Amino acid sequence: MIDGERLVDGYALVVFDLDGVIYLIDRPIPGAVEAVTRLHGEGRLVAYATNNASRRSSEVADLLTGMGVPAHPDEVLTSAAAAAELLRDRFPAGSPVLVVGAEALRAELRAAGLTPVGTAEEDPVAVVQGYGPQVGWVDLAEAAVAVRGGATWIATNTDRTLPSGRGPLPGNGALVAALRTALDRDPDVVVGKPEPALFGTAARRAGQGRTLVVGDRLDTDIEGARRAGLDSLLVLTGVSDVAELLAAPAERRPTYVSVDLTGLFDPAAVVRVPAPADAAGWSVADRDGALELSGAGRTLDALAALCAAAWSAPRPAPVRAASAEAGQALAALGLTG
Repeated sequence: MIDGERLVDGYALVVFDLDGVIYLIDRPIPGAVEAVTRLHGEGRLVAYATNNASRRSSEVADLLTGMGVPAHPDEVLTSAAAAAELLRDRFPAGSPVLVVGAEALRAELRAAGLTPVGTAEEDPVAVVQGYGPQVGWVDLAEAAVAVRGGATWIATNTDRTLPSGRGPLPGNGALVAALRTALDRDPDVVVGKPEPALFGTAARRAGQGRTLVVGDRLDTDIEGARRAGLDSLLVLTGVSDVAELLAAPAERRPTYVSVDLTGLFDPAAVVRVPAPADAAGWSVADRDGALELSGAGRTLDALAALCAAAWSAPRPAPVRAASAEAGQALAALGLTG
């Protein structure tokens, strides 16, 4: 729990991830529209940083507006636009760049003064790879030939999965992994999260004020925030769950956790992690190689106590309840069954 103060009041800018935080594919997550509208109504700075390279900033803003979220293209930072800017700064105007991805990525390259191409025979100076639902073997084959021929390989992001109504589906990272296997090497540059560039660009808009990053993925949003030196809030509406949080290495541990965006405004709906393993009515003990939760209290406080114990343990350990109240808390956290 945050002592009596709203979490949002400590920050000049709130930077949101999109998929899994604001919307799931094309539908707003419950409470997200209200939360962002409330921030705008209070005159607070808002930005969106997304690894999704399949839409342009203007398209993302239009999508958000269509859901009822007030958004302007200038508030949206995409990995596609960032990749195009990087290539613009490295190569002469008009340079051919082989695109593996959606039309939005090609459009960003054109806007940056570069020439999108589709084959290795067109002598691209670089290959830029981003998610696109139509990407197939032919695209990856052309990219492999171009990179072996000396083209710089830029990945917009390496997200292993992307959220969907049917559960996580292969993301751009899965396609990058296929090309990595074929080439036996890594991309020359990864632009999107967890690299800090998107968050660093956003944070400069806050001036001397503090920035809070809100995300649903430990391996991109939270790690990216930490690399950028920013505080972060993990919401449990997307990819990462409590089990992943307890097993998270130091570089992927958030500052705060909330079930959803309610935690921005309600001190009772958010917790700072970790908390002492024997505070707020809960106690966690290491017994026979398991973390045993006992006591009673708020479920989020139980989570904070479990984080303290799990993150200080020498190795991952199962979690079990030592009281009926503890069993209920673990069930609510998705740690049983």
